[in-house]
Amino acid sequence: MELNFSDTFNKELKADPNPENNPRQVFDSAYSFVTPRKPSDPSLVHVSKEVAQLIGLEVEDPSSKEFLDVFSGARVLEESSPYAMCYGGHQFGNWAGQLGDGRAINLGELQNNNQNWALQLKGSGRTPYSRGADGLAVLRSSVREYLCAEAMHHLGVPTTRSLSLILTGDQVMRDVMYDGNPELEKGAVVCRVAESFIRFGNFEIFASRGDVASLKDLSDYVIKHFFPQIKAGTKQSYIDLFKSVSDLTLEMLIHWQRVGFVHGVMNTDNMSILGLTIDYGPYGWLEGYDHSWTPNTTDRAQRRYRFGNQPQVVLWNLLQLANALVQLVEDPKPFEEVLSKFGPTFEAKHLAMMRSKLGLQNDIETDAELIEDLENVLQLTETDMTIFFRLLADFDGQSNLLDLIGDAFYDRSLVEAELKEAWNKWGNAYAERLSLESLSNTDRAQSMNAVNPKYVLRNYMAQLAIDAADNGDYSIIEELFKLLKQPYDEQPESSKWFAKRPEWARNKVGCSMLSCSS
Repeated sequence: MELNFSDTFNKELKADPNPENNPRQVFDSAYSFVTPRKPSDPSLVHVSKEVAQLIGLEVEDPSSKEFLDVFSGARVLEESSPYAMCYGGHQFGNWAGQLGDGRAINLGELQNNNQNWALQLKGSGRTPYSRGADGLAVLRSSVREYLCAEAMHHLGVPTTRSLSLILTGDQVMRDVMYDGNPELEKGAVVCRVAESFIRFGNFEIFASRGDVASLKDLSDYVIKHFFPQIKAGTKQSYIDLFKSVSDLTLEMLIHWQRVGFVHGVMNTDNMSILGLTIDYGPYGWLEGYDHSWTPNTTDRAQRRYRFGNQPQVVLWNLLQLANALVQLVEDPKPFEEVLSKFGPTFEAKHLAMMRSKLGLQNDIETDAELIEDLENVLQLTETDMTIFFRLLADFDGQSNLLDLIGDAFYDRSLVEAELKEAWNKWGNAYAERLSLESLSNTDRAQSMNAVNPKYVLRNYMAQLAIDAADNGDYSIIEELFKLLKQPYDEQPESSKWFAKRPEWARNKVGCSMLSCSS
């Protein structure tokens, strides 16, 4: 097995001079060298052959002992210099100080086919940033991350990727709901792959400490390697960097809203500088279409990270990044100008995205009102977002709308009894709007089905895979992995997954709201 390591982050930026791997404050450094914890008895659960090929591995490599050893943390290759990043972050709106890679260890960077890939083991032991925790991860959360990252990629959402899911053979103590009932769970390690794992928090930690030199070094590094179109070495370059990050983050957000994804923990340390969805904790897809829903139990009272608030949180997070970068420019006005354009740009892009979900190609002034009315009526009762938009593709402007979309309602009788008039009113308005389009019904359905997925990783689906895997059965992981590689295809043989959340899953741990425990 050959890996073409070509490290830059841990060569061009300053390292922590302290070699001790104990929790502490790390100053004037971008990272600390660490060694992954050796698992007692690693075993492969699943591997993404597509990602293995992406980073330059041969077809037979994932079945080798060397692969198992390297990507479980049992062996460190001679050419690899593992490290953990130092960063800070705002958590739930409050500055949390130094955070860092507390359970993630970067193996290094690879180059393959003129692409750069960073490899990171999540759950491979303590680092100086573990803050008293063990740095490990459990099978439960690892299955969720492994499947979701790949599912998001195939949905067309910018994301980190997953290479492998490996059991460590060790037991890990976790309190799933933080209710004082810890239990031992199976330990696991996921190898995550991305162009970079740098976050907003990497910039924030230096700015918070007034370490302008390190902040500048990091910013120049990011421009050099990830935004080469920016002319480096000037104050304008940092403004351009912020503008580029803002644009990428906005694109990611639009995709989240398009597929109904709720991140659940949009802290600034979970925001990628490249606009990638990163750190899959208590995430979820909307079951009932509800702007107030969040999958995170920790956020149950405040609901800061609810679906409908994600645009506002992204803007707030970008403001924190701006507050860091402004130290390199010493003038807030250029950043304020970028931030002032975020809202209008989001509204325009969101409107265009919603038009595509409704199969509308022409730009009609009343479309915003039509979409707002739809979002209002969708929330009058529990209506499955994914199923609704998929079924809507078959509406021809003449058929009975409620009959067509009936399977999307969790309580069809309520709709018929109390909401029929509201739905018929919207259906008539939609039919009238479709009459202004030139696409045939068939072509419109095809265009809608290209942006409205049929299959998403619902929490109950992930939980079924977790429960089976916990008993040594990995068949559901494989089944979902294959299913979610083609989320827009009909896949009639897998139609059992095109269904509303079962009633048994409504309040089941892991199927409704989730904690940050992993």
